[in-house]
Amino acid sequence: MELYNGRPADCTGRLEKEIRCYDLLDSLGVSYQRVDHPAAMTMEDCLEIDKTLDAVICKNLLLCNRQQTAFYLLLLPGEKHFQTSVLSKIIGSSRLSFANAEYMERFLDITPGSVSVLGLMNDKENHVQLLVDTDVLQGEYFGCHPCINTSSLRFSVADLMEKVIPAMGHKPKMVTLP
Repeated sequence: MELYNGRPADCTGRLEKEIRCYDLLDSLGVSYQRVDHPAAMTMEDCLEIDKTLDAVICKNLLLCNRQQTAFYLLLLPGEKHFQTSVLSKIIGSSRLSFANAEYMERFLDITPGSVSVLGLMNDKENHVQLLVDTDVLQGEYFGCHPCINTSSLRFSVADLMEKVIPAMGHKPKMVTLP
């Protein structure tokens, strides 16, 4: 795997949602690196990518309450485990479960295996509340997909919190999971 600076020189064959991610980061003046790779569907698939990026690839989990009326995007370090009951208590929600693919596509324009904080740029009506585990803020770099799981990006945690998230119009709720 090779690490590249910024967007691909030729975006032919890339999905529009991926290109929108590069457009967003470029418009904000965010410096980022990219690695292209085979589809990464699991955190285990991301281990080699982590080494190349030298960044913590986070779990990005789209969750919803039992009634499917409240939706949450949880960012937490890849090695961290969580229990939905603990998170439910922290945020004061009824029992949480994983949201189905229909909601991923409707709110974030993302398919399973490609969930990313960058998908929030597609959630113009703020259907999804962003939850960020405080441990995500401990590293210098943050890693995520550009809304497609055949590439991964690295940029600073400071840019994530100070530029990217505010530009997408989502206010994060910080959580500390055990």
